[in-house]
Amino acid sequence: MFQASRLSLLDLGVILAYFAGLAIAGWLDKRRVLKARDHFLGGNSASWPRVGLSLYATTISAITLVGVTGSAYAHGISVFNYEWPAAILLIVFCACVLPTYIRSQVYTVPEFLELRYGRFVRTYVSGLSIVLGVMLDASGALFAGGVLFQILFPAWPLWQVCVLLALLAGAFLILGGLRAILTIEGIQGVIMVTACACLAWFTYHAAGGWQHALAQVPPSHLKLVLPASDPIMPWTGLITGVPLIGFYFWCTNQTMVQRVLAARSLDEGRLGSLLGGALKLTSLFLVILPGAAAITLFPHLDQPDEVFSHIVFDILPHGLIGLIIAACLVSLLAGLAGIYNATSTLLTMDFIRRLWPNLDDMQLVHVGKWMAALLMAVSVMWAPQIVHFPGLWQYLQALLCYFVPPIAAVFLGGLFVRRVNARGAAWALCAGTTASIVLFVGIAALHAIPLHFLVAAIVIFAVSLTALVAGSLTTAAPDPGKIAPLMFSRAVWDAETEHLKTVPWYRNYRYLSVGLFAVTVAIVIRFA
Repeated sequence: MFQASRLSLLDLGVILAYFAGLAIAGWLDKRRVLKARDHFLGGNSASWPRVGLSLYATTISAITLVGVTGSAYAHGISVFNYEWPAAILLIVFCACVLPTYIRSQVYTVPEFLELRYGRFVRTYVSGLSIVLGVMLDASGALFAGGVLFQILFPAWPLWQVCVLLALLAGAFLILGGLRAILTIEGIQGVIMVTACACLAWFTYHAAGGWQHALAQVPPSHLKLVLPASDPIMPWTGLITGVPLIGFYFWCTNQTMVQRVLAARSLDEGRLGSLLGGALKLTSLFLVILPGAAAITLFPHLDQPDEVFSHIVFDILPHGLIGLIIAACLVSLLAGLAGIYNATSTLLTMDFIRRLWPNLDDMQLVHVGKWMAALLMAVSVMWAPQIVHFPGLWQYLQALLCYFVPPIAAVFLGGLFVRRVNARGAAWALCAGTTASIVLFVGIAALHAIPLHFLVAAIVIFAVSLTALVAGSLTTAAPDPGKIAPLMFSRAVWDAETEHLKTVPWYRNYRYLSVGLFAVTVAIVIRFA
């Protein structure tokens, strides 16, 4: 176990300078928050680089660096199958989903679903999103941060570390709202790309160079597509569960969507989303392949998740060690703040405002801050319990596969199928959640159903979609005039085509989407 004594004075100086620099940047960017939209959506002021870097920084955190490198070390690059679909899904998001969000002028995804289906669906999805945000995202981040922090200071109990991290994450959220998060994450995105590039270079160099390092890795560890019998990433899960949880994460997860809704325009949001998708592809070369190559440097690790710590402390020079540690901690805190902001937005706008509709903007902001504090406390209490599960990565991915397919079914149906209505959505959520519970108990708890959790996701999705159509057919179709602005249609595409004729090609998201798609396919084919 590594100790804080492994940090030199140079490393400590870099860490202190890093935190001081971000604090100054946040202070220089600080503006007085007067309206709820300023607090919850950053005043719709984010440029496309800030949006893209924020999306990337949210996903390249301590959880990613520790968990993904450990998975690559133990199982190979198949973990990249959770990463590259982001590029494809964000293309779909830009073309079909984001325009409807922007036109509706909503704060939250459940608020959007209420316009399409009614109050029950909004309440249900919002409640589930809050639970997932706190029990999965926030608690998982606290747990991972606690483990990383304990590597440096092993005498601290996990619950005390979680309390400290939650308080630090909540501090600049409560003071500055989403604008402060975007400012920090914009800087973080640049630094994390640079830091990961340095980490990759030093790892390849220590292993004898790129070609020599990869030549020592077992050939099976350099394949993306694995047999259906593979317990970690079967190809059947790659075409079923992975796209579903990816769609939920990038297109309907409030934590991610809120960053794009903060863009100053639809075009800026699209460019930022595509930038985020492109940056996700770099994780193969900057994080995953170095993790796989590290097997030549540290061939006998008992715990694969320790490989990131070995790379940092045994390979990197002093100064860069401090930068990596500081970047990991700050990305963790910024990610936590974003999660608390998103879930407090849901709680405030979808529940509190409904109970007290006469609250003005300033009152809503104050309530939102108190809700963030409440959610912080709940996540701190739950995070230490994750130690009782088989592993953090399995905990996160499995629960997503069991409980988000009904939301994906309702959202996709509402976006593309005019006939589905409120009753069908209610049936879908109830039937899908029932199927989720049955399969979770049968597969994860009792081990009575021989089905991988990634494949179980498509079963739950099919049940939900069937219930959506069946329930919708039992009552009248929705008013076309009311739902038309909330759906993707050929008319929207044609109007957008005319608009894009006035946009330079290098800012035309369609041309950029084709380029991103081509690069993604080329990478996948290369390592298939």
